[in-house]
Amino acid sequence: MVLWVILLCALVSSLLGGLYVLGVFRRRRPNEPPLDKGTIPWLGYLLEFRKDSPEFLKRMRRKHGDVFTVLIGGNYFTFVMDPFCFGSIVKESRSKLDFRTNATELVLRVFGYKAIEATHAIVHASSVKHLMGDGLTVLIQATMESFRMLLLFNLSSGEKRVWQEENLFHYCYNIVFRAGYLALYGTEPPRGAGNKEKAEEQDRLHSNQLFQEFRKYDRLFPQLAFALLPPKDKREAERLKRHFWDMLSMKKVWQKDNISGWLSDQVQLLAENGVPEYMQDRFMFMLLWASQGNTGPTAFWLLLYLLKHPEALRAVRDEVDKVLRESGQEVKARSPPVTVTRDMLDQTPLLDSALEETLRLVAAPLLVRAVLEDTSLRTSSGTELTLRRGDRVALFPHISVQMNPEIHEEPHKFKYDRFINPDGTRKVFYRNGKKLKFVNMPWGAGVSTCPGRFFATAEMKLFVFLMLSHFELELVNEEEEIPAIDTRRWGFGTMQPVHDVRFRYRPRF
Repeated sequence: MVLWVILLCALVSSLLGGLYVLGVFRRRRPNEPPLDKGTIPWLGYLLEFRKDSPEFLKRMRRKHGDVFTVLIGGNYFTFVMDPFCFGSIVKESRSKLDFRTNATELVLRVFGYKAIEATHAIVHASSVKHLMGDGLTVLIQATMESFRMLLLFNLSSGEKRVWQEENLFHYCYNIVFRAGYLALYGTEPPRGAGNKEKAEEQDRLHSNQLFQEFRKYDRLFPQLAFALLPPKDKREAERLKRHFWDMLSMKKVWQKDNISGWLSDQVQLLAENGVPEYMQDRFMFMLLWASQGNTGPTAFWLLLYLLKHPEALRAVRDEVDKVLRESGQEVKARSPPVTVTRDMLDQTPLLDSALEETLRLVAAPLLVRAVLEDTSLRTSSGTELTLRRGDRVALFPHISVQMNPEIHEEPHKFKYDRFINPDGTRKVFYRNGKKLKFVNMPWGAGVSTCPGRFFATAEMKLFVFLMLSHFELELVNEEEEIPAIDTRRWGFGTMQPVHDVRFRYRPRF
């Protein structure tokens, strides 16, 4: 009899525990945001959210208002769509709202890297030193050399000005990824290849091979991040992980020349903190995706928007040509390609605005904080809400600010000069007559702001600067519509198109 009672109690406890995990007992408490668990236990709205995050969030906003809590895959997310609340969330202490919890889980799942407590501090310190200030100047010079090797190496060969036709997305992603990779991870030593020309040819070949494998992994990334890969794709993802752990291993990287200080400093600090070499290899893979996973796609969208808007293309190209003339350089037939410096990239307000406008349209990061203790949140209407301990609070700026017609007039249109006034000063934006601090958030905000944003911006601008100064560009089909975005990638930075676009290019002179 006693045995049956014990078994019954165990069964009831397991059942209650299961129901708790599934979210059956969750109830809205006083002062908490509206709660919507959906109809499917545990999953909640996971499938709808993954299918089309913006439409799902718009529907929830119409139903519940600017702040609401929903169940997604066993976790309760409080989405805050009021942009005037963003400052208090991104500035809140880590003891209450911690961005590292979600990030640590994600990098372990998708890169196999188990972060240590010091990881964030190591990345931040190295990025401040090498991706900003004087360190950024050095890295831009290295990236210029990479573009010269990949993009401009045969311009002075005397070949005729014949049109070459390519897929625009693949072309931009390929060139920008490889240039960034070579600038950061180093180049083939001439002594190993025999001479400089052979070393550069090996770099072109190796970087292209690496890009092909990277694209395979990139296509699996969204479903991998949500642990939704079917068995076959999961096996492929594991194969690709092992491939990159090997190709980016410490043993192979240290054989290269011109390794960036950004990488070498971080690896040294990891080793000093007791991180084993095999985990350092995984860290290198994480850095590759973090540094190069969004720059190529963004460069694609920027060039495409310019090609679809002739007025914008003329204005930005005239600005590029003006900067070149003022630097004492000129693009001429059969002459060596120009050298673009950081100072030159700082003199392009129209290109800056066009890039920021592109990011406004296509960058859609999901900013998540783990709620470590009950936290108060005051909305712009004065309502006091409580974020519950154990939940997650999330910002999706793409909807709440970037595509908000109350902030950006005609938000679905590309306006290359949206962010600057006629005198070149930066525009100020308002909502309901009140000045906004956050009007475009492609890089995140607060302590989780992307530390590599200055290098990423310079990398994309440098690519577009060189393309506009050295080549004539046009779409094969000028009437082709801008492709829709791949909705599976919502929340992971820059969106990618559902299909590519054909374009052609040839030397300008």
